[in-house]
Amino acid sequence: MPGSVPPSPAAVDTTAVEPVPVTGPAHLLRVTLLMAGSCLPILGAVLIAPVLPKMQDHFASVPGAKALVPLALTVPALSLALLAPFAGVIVDRLGRKRLLIVATLLYAVFGTAPLWLSSLGAIIVSRALVGVTEAAIMTCCTTLIGDYYSGRRRVKYLALQTMCASASATVFFVLGGVAGAAGWRVPFWVYAVSLVLAPLMVAALPGPTVRGATALTPATARRPFPWRQLGGVCGLTFFGAMVFYTVPVEMSYLLDDLGVSDSGMIGLSTAVASAATVGGAVAFARLKRAPDPMLPAVFAVCAAGFGVMFLAGSAPLLVAGAVINCVGTGMLLPALLTGAMSRLAFEDRGRGTGLWMAAFFGGEFVCPLVLLAGESVVGSLAGAVGVLGVTSLLVAVGLTAVRSRPLSEDVV
Repeated sequence: MPGSVPPSPAAVDTTAVEPVPVTGPAHLLRVTLLMAGSCLPILGAVLIAPVLPKMQDHFASVPGAKALVPLALTVPALSLALLAPFAGVIVDRLGRKRLLIVATLLYAVFGTAPLWLSSLGAIIVSRALVGVTEAAIMTCCTTLIGDYYSGRRRVKYLALQTMCASASATVFFVLGGVAGAAGWRVPFWVYAVSLVLAPLMVAALPGPTVRGATALTPATARRPFPWRQLGGVCGLTFFGAMVFYTVPVEMSYLLDDLGVSDSGMIGLSTAVASAATVGGAVAFARLKRAPDPMLPAVFAVCAAGFGVMFLAGSAPLLVAGAVINCVGTGMLLPALLTGAMSRLAFEDRGRGTGLWMAAFFGGEFVCPLVLLAGESVVGSLAGAVGVLGVTSLLVAVGLTAVRSRPLSEDVV
């Protein structure tokens, strides 16, 4: 069982860099760019989801295509999961801004590569390289939020990051479905948007420097990295990522099993479900009490949504179950991320953020593989989703049993 739950916003670390403006056009542009950068890995995770059945048909003659085509969607998450800790170390040693700019430019190069590639294997390799850039982008953006802001303002912008990512997922589902109607390759053009973001980041993002000299004292240099504090929340995040990504990754297949084959309709249906994630994130941002006791209920809501999806005999009921599930996942992600960031000092923030990203995107990567294995055991994808729902309920029960332990003495 993963550890306990994140701390209340009041427990958030107040360590910050030299103050940056928190009002005015420069502040608005800085926040917009950080949120836009945080959406790029989400684009990579969901944009081509509506066209997976078409890709499956196109590569039907390729051995193992049933497993390989979904990997084209999720292999960036594997790269991100494997490389995020290293990206975090680089971020702490070489600087956040420089790495962010280079990675944003390369994101466009690798993201659009499938437009010209004819081999499924080559496409998967290009997608893995997208994940390399995503590891750097997501780690840098999240680390910079922790650098620029502290206290309640940091909680606000970490929640906003989740809301923007969730809202962008809704847009990307619709965009991918509409663009996919013109061919399964067309959605890959959208990856070129990062070419617009990179020069704006050069001009608008300040390079953070730690406030005063406290982080450079010998005592700080000898301070051990908080492995124990992060371990439990990262374990819970790994499982939470599987819960989080089941709807984005598998919704098109579940709808296809119910006879819905139009990519536009698949994209719209998935977008409706994904929009509920935004609602969950908004609810988290507005909470006036600690999220600790809410985590069992959040996982229970996710489990209920999976249960409805398992029982659904029609597309509307399937979408309803996905909406229930996504309300829970919208609250789950910012709670876990806030908990991780609150225990990281400036000099550890890149590394710690990288470890959290590794756990989250590692869970995303294994999500379709776990469900594929479950499908082979229980006989249907809907059945595998039902099993994941039961597991989510068991996690909720386990968290209820341990939630009385203070998080500062447990995992974060």
